[in-house]
Amino acid sequence: MEQAVGNELQSKVSTEHSPWQVSTLSKSLKDWIEKLGRVWIEGELQSFTERGTNMFGSIRDLDIENSIEIHAFANSSAEIAPGLSQGDRVVALVQPVFWPKNGKLTMRVIQMHKVGLGELLERIEKLKLQLISEGLTDASLKKPLPFLPNKIGLITGAKSDAEKDVLQNSKLRWPEVEFEVINTLVQGDRAVAEIILALEQLDLMPDVDVIIIARGGGSFQDLLPFSDERLVRAAAAATTPIVSAIGHENDQPLLDLVADLRASTPTDAAKRVVPDIAEEFSKLSNAAERIWFRMSSLVENQQQSIASLRSRPVLASPFGFVDNQQEILTQATRRLGEILGFRIERSTSEVEQLHARARSLSPQLTLERGYAVITSADGKVLNKTKKGEEFIVISASQEISATVKQVRERDVKRN
Repeated sequence: MEQAVGNELQSKVSTEHSPWQVSTLSKSLKDWIEKLGRVWIEGELQSFTERGTNMFGSIRDLDIENSIEIHAFANSSAEIAPGLSQGDRVVALVQPVFWPKNGKLTMRVIQMHKVGLGELLERIEKLKLQLISEGLTDASLKKPLPFLPNKIGLITGAKSDAEKDVLQNSKLRWPEVEFEVINTLVQGDRAVAEIILALEQLDLMPDVDVIIIARGGGSFQDLLPFSDERLVRAAAAATTPIVSAIGHENDQPLLDLVADLRASTPTDAAKRVVPDIAEEFSKLSNAAERIWFRMSSLVENQQQSIASLRSRPVLASPFGFVDNQQEILTQATRRLGEILGFRIERSTSEVEQLHARARSLSPQLTLERGYAVITSADGKVLNKTKKGEEFIVISASQEISATVKQVRERDVKRN
């Protein structure tokens, strides 16, 4: 069939001088479109009208402003779940239908039903496990919040209770705090794109130190945007700390898992992001009192230590201590003088004795006692001599030159 249509189009080349008939184009489009076959689609039921056994309506894309018309006729045996209404999130099995008469494209519904709660829960649980496996929920990735934000970004519904709660409680705690508020849809399929855009805008503002995403609770279906994978990943990728304040304890959206801080309510978010000025002043006052008490105790202890030192005799009468030390020094000096004098006297006596002893051993003293020393002419002491040898006799006061005339040997007995 596809080859036949292709051959037909190739055989009928459209030119300025040989244009196609509108019916030819319509037939070709119909053939191509209807070859797509049946497809499953998911979206929001934008309009829904039942006229007898016939149904007409449109389904809108969950992310962007695209929609397509749907229909079902009585003779089509379509399986359409009862109770459908505008705004429902639905899944439908459709067959594209092109109407050559007016060039209109619609989808013939074969089956259509709401996205079931169980199916949504299963999707969310699967995404949760995926986020955990990627480490996007790890505590190590949580960014710390500033003690006092320069400016707070707030994403919430316009004129909502959540907006009022965050602003009022923040101003009560710190009146000078500043906000950059961006109002968005906070439920429905179009909310995701708006919240992501607001998040990206605030994340690029250098003076915004923290971003609060707030909503005042709601049903499970109302909170579905805050479990959308696109929003969750956008929050995880933000460089500014994110506070999730969706306000629902039973159904925890996935945004809570990747946010840097989860607040139970918008009011709780204000309390955890903005410090209480009264409480901080109280802390400062208490700290100042503790410092003053500590310093007073320290000064008092030092004063007591000084008083204790002053009470000691050495400090009570410092000159008496000096006098005592001077007397001790005087006595020591006198004693040292006595010891040195005694030692000098003893040393002098010893020197005199040594001098006398040395003098008694002096050759000169021996000569003075009448002895003489006989030397050769060249000065050598002689113990023996011979006849005719010249010699010198040295006495205590003279030197006598002589010549040996006679030599007699003596018989000297030695002990």
